[in-house]
Amino acid sequence: MSSTPRPLFALFCLLIMAILAGGCSTRNVGYQNGRYRGTSAYTVRGKTYYPLKSARDFVETGVASWYGPGFHGKKTSNGERYNQNAMTAAHKLLPFGTRLRVINLENGRMTEVRVNDRGPFVDSRVIDLSRAAAKDLGMLGKGTARVRLIALEDDQEPSVLTPDGDMLGLFYVQIGSFRERPRAVNLADFMRTQGYGCRIARHDGNDLNFVQLGPYHSRSIAERTARSLSLRYRGLFVIAE
Repeated sequence: MSSTPRPLFALFCLLIMAILAGGCSTRNVGYQNGRYRGTSAYTVRGKTYYPLKSARDFVETGVASWYGPGFHGKKTSNGERYNQNAMTAAHKLLPFGTRLRVINLENGRMTEVRVNDRGPFVDSRVIDLSRAAAKDLGMLGKGTARVRLIALEDDQEPSVLTPDGDMLGLFYVQIGSFRERPRAVNLADFMRTQGYGCRIARHDGNDLNFVQLGPYHSRSIAERTARSLSLRYRGLFVIAE
């Protein structure tokens, strides 16, 4: 006969079952290094959503919005605490942990975010950005912007942080945007005569021509260039690619 009291034995069995159930739950959401979590179907306002199993080759164009102070500190759909100052976003279908490059098609600015929440549940919008990401894209005041989303592969490192806090990657300084391409060409040609590398960028769904200096291989160099030209050209900003 076992010397273990029946109440304690029953409690022990319940604990084992709970641990096993928890393990099954983790497998059901497809967790693997934070990349495939949040792939189970869910229902909001009577509509059921079926998240993608992978973000590979994902590209999407639509309207972005942002959410901030009212949600700061509250739990996101993946269990994290929402931080309006972090580079995160809410998406209806992408797995949690997906890294996205977000391009503001209205001004050419770019940023990168990580999906950790669900939403926005408004038919006309494709992503809800953190306040920090919206600020990076220059869309805080307006509240929304037409954007392109591009999922980044694991081997596509957007930037590398150096010991002194600088960021390595590809950066440009945007000095102007024009609907008339000849004006953009004239400015680009002039900047080249001044010794700057320069390109004219276009984005689908936008008829603007963006004049951008670069590329620069660290953010600090790009920002230094922007400061040196700030008296001659207003509204300069640095973008990452």
